[in-house]
Amino acid sequence: MLTSLEKCSIRDLRSKGCTYREIIDQIGEKIPKSTLAYICKDVSLPKAYYKKIQTNNLSVLVEARKKALIYKAVMREKQLEQIKKQNAKFERMTQREATLALAFLYLGEGLKRSSTQRGLRLGSSDPKIIRTYIGLLKRCYGIETPMLKCRISYRADQDLNELQKFWASITGINIDKFYKTKPDPRTVGKPTRKSDYKGVCAIYCAGSRIQLELQVIADIINDAMGY
Repeated sequence: MLTSLEKCSIRDLRSKGCTYREIIDQIGEKIPKSTLAYICKDVSLPKAYYKKIQTNNLSVLVEARKKALIYKAVMREKQLEQIKKQNAKFERMTQREATLALAFLYLGEGLKRSSTQRGLRLGSSDPKIIRTYIGLLKRCYGIETPMLKCRISYRADQDLNELQKFWASITGINIDKFYKTKPDPRTVGKPTRKSDYKGVCAIYCAGSRIQLELQVIADIINDAMGY
């Protein structure tokens, strides 16, 4: 049971703008907030109190968001690890699976066969796609890196020499196997916004029959799916 002196102290602290939590800490007793609210029901609060509450609420919200982001990041990592374990078998792809992967990679990113366009050509700004493509060419058809050539499509404010060094390190293709090229004239006077953009790397290789085979494989699967 609170004494009259304690009640007066509570009211005084409340009138000075203390929160219920602050009052409990200063009184040193575990007092229900409902009891504090009853004792202080007619106490006038200073204007500074509402600003403090707003600041405290904002701080709590910021902390809650930080914790939520950390929690989501941890959950994503756990989910990613689980998915990796479930699909670890693809680290040991069969030749057939590798050819299927190459066929659909080429279907999405490669040059389509036509009466005027023959031979293998695939372009992307994503180093992972380029590495995967080169690896699958070697795995499926024995096409080694010295058999490949490269062309870089880039923007006017980019340094071609630096781009060639970058893609040479990604592909393993010697720079003397890079075709001469010029920047896209449409980009003159338009700064490149993405600092990590390294242009589009196109990989060239002779192989009209392989190009046709990859197209046929993709068509067969599409037909089998009813499309």
